[in-house]
Amino acid sequence: MASTRRSVSSGLCCLLCMCIVVAAHKKQVHTPQNQNGQPVSVAWAQLQQRLKTGQENLAHHHEVYGAFTTETDNQTPVLLPDQPAQPFKLFTLNGIVEYPSALFADKPMIFHAFDNHSAFLECLWTSEDSLQSLVSGSPNNTHFVFLPTSDDPLQDALWMRGQIANKMQKMGKLKKDVSSLLSGFHFVTTSLYQLGNWIPALLQQWACQDHGCGLPQAVFQNSTLGKSVGTLNPIGVPIVLKRLDARYDWLPSPDKFGNQTIPVAASQDGCKPDSSVAKKIAVVTAGGCSFSQKVATMEQSSATGVIVYADLGQPVQDMNCEGAECDAPPSIPATMVPYNQDLVNRLQTDNLYVSFQTTPTENYYFGINGEGLLAEMGWLLYPTFQFFNWQAEWFNYKSTLLQKLKTEALVIPVIDNSTMQGDAGVVKTIQLPTLEKLSQYNKLELDASLSCPGTKDESCPPWDHTVNLYLCCNGTSPLCNMELGRWITPFRRRIGRWLTDVSPLFPLINSNMCTFTMKTVPWAKAWKPSLNLRFSKDSTEGLLRPYKITPLFRGGTFNKSYNQNYKPHFFTVPADVKKVQVYAAITGHGSDNNGCGEFCVTSHHFVVNGHYNNITFSNAGTALGCALRTPTGVEPNEHGTWLYGRDGWCDGREVDPWVFNVTAQLTSGQNNITYFGWFEGKDPNPTENPGYIIMYSYLVFYK
Repeated sequence: MASTRRSVSSGLCCLLCMCIVVAAHKKQVHTPQNQNGQPVSVAWAQLQQRLKTGQENLAHHHEVYGAFTTETDNQTPVLLPDQPAQPFKLFTLNGIVEYPSALFADKPMIFHAFDNHSAFLECLWTSEDSLQSLVSGSPNNTHFVFLPTSDDPLQDALWMRGQIANKMQKMGKLKKDVSSLLSGFHFVTTSLYQLGNWIPALLQQWACQDHGCGLPQAVFQNSTLGKSVGTLNPIGVPIVLKRLDARYDWLPSPDKFGNQTIPVAASQDGCKPDSSVAKKIAVVTAGGCSFSQKVATMEQSSATGVIVYADLGQPVQDMNCEGAECDAPPSIPATMVPYNQDLVNRLQTDNLYVSFQTTPTENYYFGINGEGLLAEMGWLLYPTFQFFNWQAEWFNYKSTLLQKLKTEALVIPVIDNSTMQGDAGVVKTIQLPTLEKLSQYNKLELDASLSCPGTKDESCPPWDHTVNLYLCCNGTSPLCNMELGRWITPFRRRIGRWLTDVSPLFPLINSNMCTFTMKTVPWAKAWKPSLNLRFSKDSTEGLLRPYKITPLFRGGTFNKSYNQNYKPHFFTVPADVKKVQVYAAITGHGSDNNGCGEFCVTSHHFVVNGHYNNITFSNAGTALGCALRTPTGVEPNEHGTWLYGRDGWCDGREVDPWVFNVTAQLTSGQNNITYFGWFEGKDPNPTENPGYIIMYSYLVFYK
């Protein structure tokens, strides 16, 4: 057991008062905020670099995804996501817990197997930020089950509970609050390999080779094995240490070295230039200066990479840049390993080399949702319990959605788990009820879900793309093939389901024989969408119902001539009309020199008879802009750069239409409506690779 845990007494009283001393230069998870505590956009140059680095590192994981598989014995039942969780009994610090039981009824559960051989998991449990997110950010209805994997499971259980209790004490939590919170945490006192139930089999069958699982390691060895003398390792056996790589979107991964064995050189704390590290990987101590300064200084000294080893008795840390350091990140990999006296000695006496490897293991996480079904947890991109919270928030979102779907409605199936791929996408022609029958309803919702060809996330396409739903009920109508709905695919997750209110678009259904076309880019791998139409009565609208719709403005290339494409639209309002709305679905895509349109903040303006109606996508470019929207349906823990806010959208979510009432802005005579889009309060004017806006907008009349 690592030194960070050897010093912990097995007595719980000692655990409750124990404080983890974090190194002076520990990096915080930093989300820029404005004076209202809301996230603000990250500078585009910084965000652009983070995206490039993050995508390159994640792409490497995509390449090896599935390279390590676990074959199951014919005697072992195959356990798959969406299957009902089977009963189990666990011995915990608070006694025996059983599933199913009243304690867990209709409540989500998250399971985590702790393995101290993993530097990622060590940091998960020792980072102040990580522990605080678990203590203060976990949903009240979620149960967490922590499973030791060592030969001393009681010690592990006491240590984990102590870490949480200690953090709550530091935060000034009252004793009753501590007791209440701990009641949702279950610390198992038998090892994972002693459970005698189906849980170990599931973790083996769901083994992964990705962020947050597997055992990334650094392997140190002599230039010639067997020549080392006078050390703790006289025969030159390699020193294999767990490692925690620098933040995925800051620096390249050491995995870029592949199977190379590279010479290393010690350079004290790495805060001063050192010519001895040229063409070698610098091994430096923690402290003395920031991680960013260490890596930058070693890169200036021509090192090919950096290994930081922790101080004696201290845990590995989540290495990241802060503030202005992130504007010009180094280009060499960096990783952190625990303190090892043998390594320290041999660095002074031997010519050491290092290589990097990842040893596969079983998975460390899974969930049971509020409906009692098994669930994957996706990727944890860096070590924080916040990823647990996001998954739990999504479980609650899904349960709420399923309750909404139980309300009374006329449900018309359109697409049923069909394959969407290629130019055509999915095309379904269906007969709807008569227009007379549909006129009884004034609410139209799209119940859409997006799954994959296989039974796990690994079968899903790796990249995010726009999905459009087009509707044509009359081939000669100008409304034929207008957009009815829009979604953005996730990075390799298969759990998405959304309910979108598109009631203002009811008039697009102008006959009872309609063709629905759902499609994404033709080069994307296959998705398996499903779609139901839900017709219902909305009493809040009284007897009002949309009866006429007029297409307005479409999107285009977001460059200096963008707004020159839009001319005023003139219209009159029939006397019997009771309400008029504008409905617009707007999203920004592409990447110019300002990050437009995906990561820049754009504003969109509809002017009705001189009255301004505006929307600004201020979420774009924020560090956690989309992650913080998991309660609204963003698929959590996607296998890519899903965390960042986008311009009017998020990966793994529906696109919210912008609907606003303009009735009071109209006259009985001729009216006019104009549109323009801005970047930073003026016309866009990119110098290269202009982005684009996807927009469908409509004028909707009610009576």
